[in-house]
Amino acid sequence: MRYTINLTNKKSVINKNIYGHFAEHLGRCVYEGLFVGEDSPIPNTKGIRNDVAAALRNIKIPVLRWPGGCFADEYHWKDGIGPKENRKNMVNTHWGGVIDDNSFGTHEFMELCEQIETEPYINGNLGSGTVQEMQEWVEYLTSPYDTPMAKLREQNGRKEPWKVKYFGVGNENWGCGGHMRPEFYADEYRRYQTYVRGYGENKIYKIACGANGGDLNWTDVMMRQAGRHMHGLSLHYYTITHSWQKKGSATQFTEDEFHLTINKALKMENIVDSHSKIMDRYDPDRKVGMLVDEWGTWHDVEPGTNPGFLYQQNTMRDALVAGLTLNIFNKHSARVVMANLAQTINVLQAVVLTEGAKMALTPTYHVFDMYKGHQDATLLESYIEREDVVCGELKNPLIHESASIDENGNILVTLCNLSLTQTAEINSEIAGCKCNREYSGTILTGKMNAYIDFDTPENVKIASFNKIQATDKGFDVTVPPCSVVAITIKCNA
Repeated sequence: MRYTINLTNKKSVINKNIYGHFAEHLGRCVYEGLFVGEDSPIPNTKGIRNDVAAALRNIKIPVLRWPGGCFADEYHWKDGIGPKENRKNMVNTHWGGVIDDNSFGTHEFMELCEQIETEPYINGNLGSGTVQEMQEWVEYLTSPYDTPMAKLREQNGRKEPWKVKYFGVGNENWGCGGHMRPEFYADEYRRYQTYVRGYGENKIYKIACGANGGDLNWTDVMMRQAGRHMHGLSLHYYTITHSWQKKGSATQFTEDEFHLTINKALKMENIVDSHSKIMDRYDPDRKVGMLVDEWGTWHDVEPGTNPGFLYQQNTMRDALVAGLTLNIFNKHSARVVMANLAQTINVLQAVVLTEGAKMALTPTYHVFDMYKGHQDATLLESYIEREDVVCGELKNPLIHESASIDENGNILVTLCNLSLTQTAEINSEIAGCKCNREYSGTILTGKMNAYIDFDTPENVKIASFNKIQATDKGFDVTVPPCSVVAITIKCNA
């Protein structure tokens, strides 16, 4: 296969926030996953698990979305501040009907963000909350002035305001956030966002609720009626092998189901492109960013677990979905400014799983580790000759790729082999590169349903990759089936 990387055509910057994550009050994502409380025997700092915090810092999570998700539009932030013994219990009606004691609230989330060195993305309650409630939350978080909410924040132990850039005005308001028509939500968004104000030097990046998958009408209405009032518009798409009613097992699947899942994941390209074209029509200068702030695989829950907790295992199939999806976002980084994998821990396509004091890093975690060099690098024009993997009526590309160059002139190439049986022999040319080059690589590979559990944490792991041969024009590489490969090219003057 011929592969060309064109150094003379540097394109958009790949916003680091494309590598963002999402933590909802859902199942064991927050409680037991991120937060165990200060009295837990599990090593923690101010209730945040030390092992989890270290793992998330390692993959350089740039932004974390919270508290939802569907949970956001039933969450009332004042119930989650002040002494824990005085905080109200609430029923998490969306996710299992369990009691949430609000012990993890605003202060705890902001502490988590500081520990893992990430930007907070707060999702406000438009569905069941008031304009005043949303306005006061922004004031509580960010006001440096002698205002009522700043005084309340100080009473609760925090004198200095936090820096909060990203604020979502509602979530999935076409569904769990109120079952609204786009015209109605556009008017509600315009009203609520008016009162999401910056305080002092803190400037808010306002994010409107966007479409569900291929609902192009929602994007059209929002851009037409409210585009000038937003900085970003969200988009949600989940990769579901079969149907919402019967999604399919996370670990017990056939080769046909593997190829079907990959085919469904590849639809992200068309979805992003279709919504981008609508946004371009109203916003040709691309001042409004697209945020794919929920994406990932959604399988049936693991047998014997609470169906409302959405706990699923994570295999090489999920790793390939992560790799190809991140490649798609890289390619569309002129419009896509943020993406948030659903979800960080113990829920859906998690990067970390926990069970008591045990922790496991999933195959998807390793993909984020391999791809982190793309963050804030510049996308390079690249093209690979297409060969298809054919399964019945389905045709998927054998190789899916993207390439970027960082500020030091180092190139990162990420390749996904989407076949279960076929090795890809790639002959590459790096056009416009006249320097001496050093090559190094890593690989993640295994059987399609290989996964990590707490007893076999080394079952799927990153390994060094040396099947790279330098040539006069670039390099030749052999990419094994069912694998993700990252190649770093260091250019020496």
